[in-house]
Amino acid sequence: MAATQKKKKKEPKKSSGAPQSKTPSQDDLKKLYRDMLLIRRFEEKAGQLYGMGFIGGFCHLYIGQEAVVTGITSVQEKQDTVVTSYRDHAHMLACGMEPRGIMAELTGRVTGYSRGKGGSMHMFSREEGFFGGHGIVGASTSIGTGLGFAHKYKKDKGVAVAYMGDGAANQGQVAECYNMAALWDLPVLFVIENNQYGMGTSVHRAAAGQLYKRGEGYGIPGEQVDGMDVFEVQKAAKQALDYIRSGNGPYILEVMTYRYRGHSMSDPAKYRTKEEVSSFKEERDPITHLKETLLAAKVPEDDIKEIDKEIKEIVAEAAQFAQESPEPDPSELWTDVLVEV
Repeated sequence: MAATQKKKKKEPKKSSGAPQSKTPSQDDLKKLYRDMLLIRRFEEKAGQLYGMGFIGGFCHLYIGQEAVVTGITSVQEKQDTVVTSYRDHAHMLACGMEPRGIMAELTGRVTGYSRGKGGSMHMFSREEGFFGGHGIVGASTSIGTGLGFAHKYKKDKGVAVAYMGDGAANQGQVAECYNMAALWDLPVLFVIENNQYGMGTSVHRAAAGQLYKRGEGYGIPGEQVDGMDVFEVQKAAKQALDYIRSGNGPYILEVMTYRYRGHSMSDPAKYRTKEEVSSFKEERDPITHLKETLLAAKVPEDDIKEIDKEIKEIVAEAAQFAQESPEPDPSELWTDVLVEV
């Protein structure tokens, strides 16, 4: 008996060279700027609080990568879900989680999203479709594949957006997820945030070939995009999500970006030259580029200054709220350990 063949999938369009569907309005531009600036200022404040001893444990900052999650989130739909790894504060903010609740969790306060018991890597918001940052390298792909299965089962037209780093892309479970997602045509957008270093090891020393092509053996299309340009990210993500939402199965998006800080707060990042870091900050900063776009679009400088002021106040209020909130009662040690059914 002949094997049953799957129907041929539609070839996805590539974003390279494709025109924007419409010129962004001033309001669209200002929202992108506001969202990216909130991430930058929040992470800077988190770094300060860590240095002052208010945040303990692990803390991985997203400074420099703001265009990635902002661009992708801006073209998602309400029913979509998101899961990521441990560099996760930006994804929470992009999904709509409150800065004060995130900062309170970072500082271990009872008013945090996990009541002060999860810290940087373990916050969730089912209401906002955010299913956590995860400390196990590569785990976000496995959970994201499961979320994709749930979307297909419920037929809700949702897409699971599963973020991973370039280091995680080498994990065996990632290959297993590609196989399952392709086999079952699961609606999953695998996003590889390639910031060029897995902890302290350059991706060129650790990963053979181009990461977005890793799905070719499973029939999963992929694309590489400039992650320092929010408009390029938007364009590629929109086309990828449209492709997935049309029933064509998973897609891989490798977003080339760069982190300005070390892998975590304990990393002095001596494996990079000052010239390398400076070149990204001075020539390719995503927020500076976007601000220049706003000015070119005749957005008044006073409007930009007002956004800057608003974000500064939001972040300051979040930090004050976190520091003034109480720590969990010792009895909380015995809660959320076991679920009885």
